[in-house]
Amino acid sequence: MFPDINEQMDVIKRGVEEIIPEEELVQKLEKSRKTNKPLIIKEGFDPTAPDLHLGHMVSIRKLKDFQDLGHTVVFVIGDFTGLVGDPSGKIETRKMMTREEIAKNAETYKDQIFKVLDPVKTVIRFNSEWLGKLTIYDFMELASKQTIARMLERDDFKNRFESEINISILEFLYPLLQGYDSVALKADVELGGTDQKFNLLMARLIQRRYDIESQVIVTLPLLEGIRGGEKMSKSLDNYIGINEAPSEIYGKVMSIPDTLIYKYFLLCTRVSQKELAAIERQLAGSTVNPRDLKRRLAREIIQEYYSEENAREAEEEFDNIFKRRQEPADIEEVTLHIAQPVWIVALLSQTGLIKTNGEGRRLVRQGAVSLNGEKITDENTEVTVQNGAVIKIGKRRFKKIRLN
Repeated sequence: MFPDINEQMDVIKRGVEEIIPEEELVQKLEKSRKTNKPLIIKEGFDPTAPDLHLGHMVSIRKLKDFQDLGHTVVFVIGDFTGLVGDPSGKIETRKMMTREEIAKNAETYKDQIFKVLDPVKTVIRFNSEWLGKLTIYDFMELASKQTIARMLERDDFKNRFESEINISILEFLYPLLQGYDSVALKADVELGGTDQKFNLLMARLIQRRYDIESQVIVTLPLLEGIRGGEKMSKSLDNYIGINEAPSEIYGKVMSIPDTLIYKYFLLCTRVSQKELAAIERQLAGSTVNPRDLKRRLAREIIQEYYSEENAREAEEEFDNIFKRRQEPADIEEVTLHIAQPVWIVALLSQTGLIKTNGEGRRLVRQGAVSLNGEKITDENTEVTVQNGAVIKIGKRRFKKIRLN
C-alpha cells in the first residue's frame, strides 16, 4: 500500500525546482494508489566520466525518495547516447567517446549509485538495449517526430546557430534519442537537472507521438561547486566526489561559501524539514557560527556515503591539521629516486601532486607549497630532500617522500 497522496507529494517536492505538470503527477499517484501499481521513475546518466559527485547525487537522492515511497526506479546508463554526447549547455560540438571508454565508466556508476539506491529495488538498463536495435527506418521515423524550428528553440542550439558555430546532426538527434528511452520504458516520471528541461520536455512530446501516456517531469536545482558560482563539475575542479576519502570530503565541505550552507543541507542531506527551517533561521539571524553548521554538514554528508565513525575520524583529522597544526596520520607515501638538489616544481610533479609544470609554478608563486612546514614562494627554488620529508600543497594535499 502506498502512502497518502499528500504525504507522497511532501516528500517528492522537497528540494525540487519544477514539476511539469504537477496536477498530472497527482493523478498518476492517485491511479497508482488505487491500482496498487508502482509508477516507473526514470533517470538517465551518460557515463562520460568515471566518478560521480554530490551534484550528480541530488537527483539520485530524489530517485531514492520515490523508491522509498514504493515506486519502481529505472536507472538508465546511456551507453548509446554517451557516444553521441549531450549538447546541453555546450558551446561547441563534443568529441565522440569510444565504446571502451563508455563501458569502463559505466561499471563504476553501478557501484556508486548503490551508496544511495537500494540495489534490490533498482532496475538498471543500458539504452543500447533498444537504441542499438533501431534500423535506419526506425531512425527516420524518430527523426520525423520533430522539426528543425522546434530544435532551434533550445537556447544553446539557438545561440550557436546565430553565432555561426557548428551544430552536428548527431547533436540534433540527442534529445530525440533520450526521448525514445522514455518510449521504450513507458516512463511515468523522469528526473533531471534544470539544464535537462529541454530534453525532458522533448521526451513528453515523443511519447505522445508514439501514442504513449506522457511522463511527468521533475527538475532538480543544479548544485554549485565548492567555490560557489558555477555548477559542480570535475572539469572545473570544484567538486566533492562521493568516492573521495572522508577526510577530503570533510575539508572540501568546510571550504564552501557560507551562502551555500542551506542549499547543501537541503540537497545533500536527510535532515528534517523542521531542522532545515531552524538552520535557515540561524543563518538569517546570525545566531550561529557558520563554521559550526559546516562541521555538521560535513558529518551528515560523510555518514550518508560512509559511516558515522568515518565522519568522526574525518572531523578529528581536520581538527588536528587546522586547529592543532598536526600532519594527518595517514599521509600517502611516494618513493622517489632523485638527483639532489631538485627543482621544487619537478619534485611536485614526481610526487604526483601536480599535472603540469605550469600548475606547479603558479602554486609556488601563490605561496601554496611547503616542504617540511617551510613555505616556498620562488618558483625557481632548488631543494635538498631528506628521507621522510613531507611536501604539502594548500591545506589538505600531503605527500611523504621515501628516497630510493
